[in-house]
Amino acid sequence: MCGFVGMIGHSDVATSIALGLSAIQHRGQDAAGLGTFDSGRLHLHKDTGMVSTALPPSIVASLPGRVGIGHVRYPTHGSGGREDAQPFITRRPGIVLAHNGNITNVPELERKLLSRGVHLLSGCDSEPILLLLADELSNIRTHDHSEADVVIALRAVMEQVHGSYSVVAALEVDGQQTLLAFRDPHGIRPAVYGQREDGVWICASESVALDVLDCPLTASLPPGHMLLLREGQEAVMREVLPRESRHCVFEDIYFARPDSINEGTRVNRVRGRLGQQLARDIQAKGIEVDVVVPVPDTSRPAAEAISELMGIPNREGFIKNRYSGRTFIMPDQATREAAMRLKLNTIDEVFRDRHVLLVDDSIVRGTTMRRIVNMVRRHGPKAVHVGVFSPPVVHPCYYGIDMPSREELVATRWEADSIEDSLAEVLGADTVTYVSEVGIRQVVGDRVCDACFTGRYVVSVTDEERSFILKERRGG
Repeated sequence: MCGFVGMIGHSDVATSIALGLSAIQHRGQDAAGLGTFDSGRLHLHKDTGMVSTALPPSIVASLPGRVGIGHVRYPTHGSGGREDAQPFITRRPGIVLAHNGNITNVPELERKLLSRGVHLLSGCDSEPILLLLADELSNIRTHDHSEADVVIALRAVMEQVHGSYSVVAALEVDGQQTLLAFRDPHGIRPAVYGQREDGVWICASESVALDVLDCPLTASLPPGHMLLLREGQEAVMREVLPRESRHCVFEDIYFARPDSINEGTRVNRVRGRLGQQLARDIQAKGIEVDVVVPVPDTSRPAAEAISELMGIPNREGFIKNRYSGRTFIMPDQATREAAMRLKLNTIDEVFRDRHVLLVDDSIVRGTTMRRIVNMVRRHGPKAVHVGVFSPPVVHPCYYGIDMPSREELVATRWEADSIEDSLAEVLGADTVTYVSEVGIRQVVGDRVCDACFTGRYVVSVTDEERSFILKERRGG
């Protein structure tokens, strides 16, 4: 999972892109990069760390160009070092490119590229997309590529690249500097775009990047489509290889900011409705609750909705260290646990002598929630209940969320009808209540990728691909 911002305007765009990246820093904290296209020259800088570290103002100011793209990285392929940071560039034809998602058939793509004499220089799965696109365009003609050429090349890319991806790139099309964006045929990963009053176009992983740049949201990019954007001109949308829409449900549950608009709906609203569904399930069990406490920050909208529906107080029982980062997207368990000790501190009077309902978005490995329950127990509550506004995660994700192995998923230890009781015992909680698969579909509908709950994978994954993904996530 990563995030990108692409921009094309009437003046240098690098500073604005860096600002947009700061709005989606939650999507990746491992590395950041920025590339621009200026009068036929490519400019690029990328490094490890967050935006403020990897892209200092002096560097950003040195990247000229009226079109460019920036990226924040959360590694699911590659070592996570500087060589795997995005964007990537190719000189023939000149392209700057970044992507969000996870390509499942990287070994196959690498073999195809090698057979054409093209070598990868990184372990990042964005590079094969870039090199395939460049190769397909070069097969059509060496330069002066047209809109029709891009459609043909992208169709070939989409037929070869498996997995999830939304992509933004800067290149010349029809002799004009152009911002190109496209999504995988099912639209698993998000991409939105909009145009400012001054004619500037922006494309990003989340609408909050547009908000900070004072750009109204136009729409989400449809699955399997490409978008050509030029400053002051109308957007050009072309169908390439669309399939049935299946956007990732975990964007709504956890990854996206609550103020983002995802597939036309505010994420905050989705989480609130999931909270209402969870409240009804808790009430059906007859569980006594005195206070609702969200686990910061994702669960706040759901906790507020539970509080309103059940008529009980919603209180902030945890104070979050704003500089600790998101533990879920950290690279290994040791780092996650160390960060957890810095991340949260508790407020005694919220928990003491009360029946507490802790609300969280999901339980993946169980280590974080077990530590949180233990923290709360030290304050002498009458009971600690855990409410989760998603179903149990019982299948790996191969499309960019860091849960690729069944062995890591705590809920896989038990049969479906005993997960809640058994997990409560492991966590040290009195009860655990999940939103059911039926319940979540009543909120988000059927046109989502929910393979982590159901095992119904939108894009099939071979044994070779599965082994490769697991190897990558375990550090090779």
